[in-house]
Amino acid sequence: MSENGGGHLLSVQGVHKKFGRQEVLKGMSLDVDQGHVVAILGPSGSGKSTLLRCINQLEKINGGDILFGGRSVCYQPGDAHKPLPEREIARLRTHIGMVFQRFNLFPHLSALGNVMEAPVQVLKRPKEEARETAIQMLTRVGLASKLHAYPAQLSGGQQQRVAIARALAMNPRLMLFDEVTSALDPELVGEVLAVMRDLAAEGMTMLAVTHEMAFAREAARRVVFIDEGTIQEEGPPEEFFGAPKTERARNFLRRVTQG
Repeated sequence: MSENGGGHLLSVQGVHKKFGRQEVLKGMSLDVDQGHVVAILGPSGSGKSTLLRCINQLEKINGGDILFGGRSVCYQPGDAHKPLPEREIARLRTHIGMVFQRFNLFPHLSALGNVMEAPVQVLKRPKEEARETAIQMLTRVGLASKLHAYPAQLSGGQQQRVAIARALAMNPRLMLFDEVTSALDPELVGEVLAVMRDLAAEGMTMLAVTHEMAFAREAARRVVFIDEGTIQEEGPPEEFFGAPKTERARNFLRRVTQG
């Protein structure tokens, strides 16, 4: 596989992914440049979350390649038949933050403890340095007053913001958001989207699977519409929302705006 990402921070190149006989990603290609926000839209079951999981190597691909910073995250250099060793995948993952639908916080740790955990355990940072970074990140997501609160004492929106702070504490070059507001009560969605908008304004490179059309319209530089494992359409938000080119995209937008 090519080791040349063409100068893109992330380059998904003809990726196939199967679960048993079902092909979920069908030769998908996508490039993301440094500092860009890409919103991924599409109906349930279209392959959106699987794409993110493949980028972060939580799922192994069946064909194609994924380059991050010009290097394959799937294979050893120059040999597409040799998977990248797990220690190398783990090292690459430290540069890619991922936030899921479910918060996955450690219930026995405070917000501060949750955010400190990976820098100490994975990056081997001194505890005092990790604590300082954790305080900065929790302040950044508006939780300076909740440093010592445990997950059970926090609302869903606050827990999700802790999860974002936890990812940011690793100082990632790329953030992956997988429908991070879909498990939240409607009144809590706004506080999480506000953090994501702030990150976008600060120049964080982001790939966000989302059902929040207003966020995609306002914060994304590019919208990618996926259906049945393929990219059906992509372009600037004003084009996608204003004049979608495909019937599938028009039907999707009609459903989500009426729903």
